Amino acid sequence: MRVRWSRKLGLLAKTCLLLSLLWVAYLILEMSTSSYQDSHGEGAGRNLLERQFSSKTQSKEQIAQPVYQKPPPDSNAPGEWGKAARLQLDPEQKKQEEESIERYAINIHLSDKISLHRHIVDSRMDECRSKVFDYRKLPTTSVIISFYNEAWSTLLRTIHSVLETTPAVLLKEIILVDDFSDRAYLRSQLEEYISNLDRVRLIRTNKREGLVRGRLIGATYSTGDVLTFLDCHCECVPGWIEPLLERIGENKTAIVCPVIDTIDWNTFEFYMQTGEPMIGGFDWRLTFQWHSVPEQERRRRKSKIDPIRSPTMAGGLFAVSKEYFQYLGTYDMGMDVWGGENLELSFRVWQCGGSLEIHPCSHVGHVFPKKAPYARPNFLQNTVRAAEVWMDDYKQHFYNRNPPASKEKYGDISERKLIRERLKCQSFEWYLKNVYPDLHVPEDRHGWHGAVRSAGIHSECLDYNAPDHNPTGAHLSLFGCHGQGGNQYFEYTSKKEIRFNSVTEICAEVPDRQKYIAMRYCPRDGTPVPESIIWEFRNDGTIYHPHSNTCITSHHTSEGRTGIEMRLCNPGDRNQIWKFE
Repeated sequence: MRVRWSRKLGLLAKTCLLLSLLWVAYLILEMSTSSYQDSHGEGAGRNLLERQFSSKTQSKEQIAQPVYQKPPPDSNAPGEWGKAARLQLDPEQKKQEEESIERYAINIHLSDKISLHRHIVDSRMDECRSKVFDYRKLPTTSVIISFYNEAWSTLLRTIHSVLETTPAVLLKEIILVDDFSDRAYLRSQLEEYISNLDRVRLIRTNKREGLVRGRLIGATYSTGDVLTFLDCHCECVPGWIEPLLERIGENKTAIVCPVIDTIDWNTFEFYMQTGEPMIGGFDWRLTFQWHSVPEQERRRRKSKIDPIRSPTMAGGLFAVSKEYFQYLGTYDMGMDVWGGENLELSFRVWQCGGSLEIHPCSHVGHVFPKKAPYARPNFLQNTVRAAEVWMDDYKQHFYNRNPPASKEKYGDISERKLIRERLKCQSFEWYLKNVYPDLHVPEDRHGWHGAVRSAGIHSECLDYNAPDHNPTGAHLSLFGCHGQGGNQYFEYTSKKEIRFNSVTEICAEVPDRQKYIAMRYCPRDGTPVPESIIWEFRNDGTIYHPHSNTCITSHHTSEGRTGIEMRLCNPGDRNQIWKFE
């Protein structure tokens, strides 16, 4: 009996020893796996937070350390501190510079001479620079950068800028999405470069997807609480990410944008907005516009560093809770390349119960290219999709100003309409009244809007072509009728104004003792209409200006060109007869 029990005890001892060995092996394997995940895998951010926050005595400066430290500044280096850089070039170098501008719409020849780690002067408001954040409560983020044939130096400067200004405890990863680029340096050379960078992942598409789908591909690989989307030619100001994450931590239904500062495409000078930033709007061609903060929004905010509500966003740079972005329906996958997706998402977040904000303490510089670096053949289709899903009957104002849009094929939008129904979203009328009450809604009375054709020079229509960045900087003129709306679309209102609202709300006027027709900003709704912008469309077809007692007259100049001027009215003169069409 004893022998039997001793054998059983020996067998039990051997079993226990084997189990112990297996447990030790498991622990060693788990530790090695955990160590790999800390450096490379999905658990990196979580374990890092636990490690960083294990000590309660760490200072704010220690906790806020970025992934990498910038090298010391070199004040003699071109572009350092965000200053304009200018090079003395010989003819061959000048030719190379011009070729780089033609290829990228950015002065890449100069960009290549500027440090990838350059410092930017932090000129944010004192209240922003002194604000203290509780890093233990901030959500983590994944920064997603989609690119197509981007220049080497601007892409890498964007990556380094994020790594050198974002606290390591907050940054899960940077996800680069290569949208089927065909430039050789973006293949193995890029892979080798980023293999030496921590927390940078490269995803490649198998075909051209466009910005919208490229960003969504990046989002599927993200592990952060918050998705932060950046363009591929940006530079972040220190302290840029904390305000965005804090706000989303307070309100998950807020999409928050940084202040977008301008980096000059030719000199790389960094222009920081130091005062109150502009907010987003749109015109009735559904083109994004910047405008000043309305007075009611100033009154609503308790502090000048509070987030600012914005009717729309520019679209390239914003942060959003990953969970809320998915709940909201992410992007409209029926949109191609880029363009229009910013207004669609703006309408959707507001109409479906969220908010869109710009945080004055978050600043990111963006290189605005000289021109669009590549074509956007489906921009109009994207815009029509936004109008059809979200604008209800107000979409007709868009079609009136953009006749080709009414013939555009925009694909299947049934899924997007189901999202609107599922989320029980508000009407576009609600959006205009509650989110964008300052936007003038056109009357578009039957027979009183469209192109204004001359009876005397029948091929010509009234035309307004404003210079860039100066909506009132030109005079009304004549140009061949083209039927495309845009700069030939006018509206005659019940207040007797001739409005041009394809870009912003401006009205035709005749300055005192002048023969030309200028443009000025229209009065706000509910305010008196100045006499200089009051017109009468008479039954005989003349357009009479009572304040000057003259009529609009088409004519040929001495050089043989067509034009218009104000002359004494003569109903028998066919050059004074006009008709809306």
